Amino acid sequence: MKTILAGKKILFGITGSIAAYKAAEWVRELTKEEVEVTVVMTEAATRFVSSLTFAALSGRRVYTGMFESDAGEEMTHISLARECDLYIIAPATAQTIAKLSYGFADDLLSTLVLACKTKVIIFPAMNSNMYCHAATQANLCRLQEYGYEVITPEEGKLACGDEGIGRLIAWESARETILSVFADQDLQDQTILITAGPTWESYDPARHLSNRSSGKMGYSLARTAKRRGAKVILISGPAALAPPPGIEIINIVSAQQMHDAVMEQYGRADIVVMAAAVSDYRPGKSKEQKVKKGGKSIGLELVPNPDILKKLGQKKKRAKQPLLVGFAAESIDHIEEGQRKLKEKNLDLIVINDIIGTDTGFGADTNQVTLIDRDYQLEKLPLFSKEECADMIWNKIIKLLQ
Repeated sequence: MKTILAGKKILFGITGSIAAYKAAEWVRELTKEEVEVTVVMTEAATRFVSSLTFAALSGRRVYTGMFESDAGEEMTHISLARECDLYIIAPATAQTIAKLSYGFADDLLSTLVLACKTKVIIFPAMNSNMYCHAATQANLCRLQEYGYEVITPEEGKLACGDEGIGRLIAWESARETILSVFADQDLQDQTILITAGPTWESYDPARHLSNRSSGKMGYSLARTAKRRGAKVILISGPAALAPPPGIEIINIVSAQQMHDAVMEQYGRADIVVMAAAVSDYRPGKSKEQKVKKGGKSIGLELVPNPDILKKLGQKKKRAKQPLLVGFAAESIDHIEEGQRKLKEKNLDLIVINDIIGTDTGFGADTNQVTLIDRDYQLEKLPLFSKEECADMIWNKIIKLLQ
């Protein structure tokens, strides 16, 4: 399924760093999303990765010099700057950063920065000492003053063998940064609390009670809200998913821990979205030692966990804020159950999940949900990827805020 990147024109500047090989992956991934990528390389960059590599990955001509226009063509630095929707420079070396900070334009890459009227994003990559040097930091500050976005590099093992800050960020994080450029910023100034994933209720040191939630829907809601400008707090149960970049994440295990974390963070939120599949029950008593296998049946006493969503609805009756969204995983009587929970728990919106379908519900990458708002207006969404589904849910929430 297409993303908002499809059809965009991105100018991709590459400088002379060992991290240039990572840029090849970025170009390939952008091309997969139907982005028209035009690569511009410094002379030093071509010593690390051949321009032919980027031409093959992008399917387009790669520019390496100032004077590559054919007779009768518009000047390269003007035409490329005019046609692009975004200009990214990755990796950006200390040398390039210094040049750009003083407005030098002695090659095509730096000239395009001055000629470009669209957004410019700079992704530094270098040795830790070079990155932390006062001159580099001053240069980065100057670039930000010009209005360019500068992305802090990662910490970790560097190509030189040192450990520290300076690694080019991972593609997953870079992608979120790029998506944010093209996403509507209609959740700006909103602090959003989201819960995601399952909870585990301990029976003994080897076993627990849980459910089939993967956390994919909640994580998609967190990522898409961040792209649209929100400050996101994600409270996550045990989920085998990479944490979304740029998001405050609180990891919990049990329903009681989820309850405590939600109650602690609730006061910070303008919107609360309870997408986690919280266990309704837990063993009455957790065993300190593993229960050994025997030939006889064993009994298991279950006691109810706190109903977090209901408690939040009761709080909302008193304070009216924040806007409260619940999720309901249902196998039968979806609409009736959704309407009952909407009223019983004092929600502004409920998202009803059909967990029976093979393409919907727990573990799937796609979802088909029904939305019922506080006025009992019903909207059934078609089958979407969970990211597309998340964006549709935010569209509905924004309408409720108006």
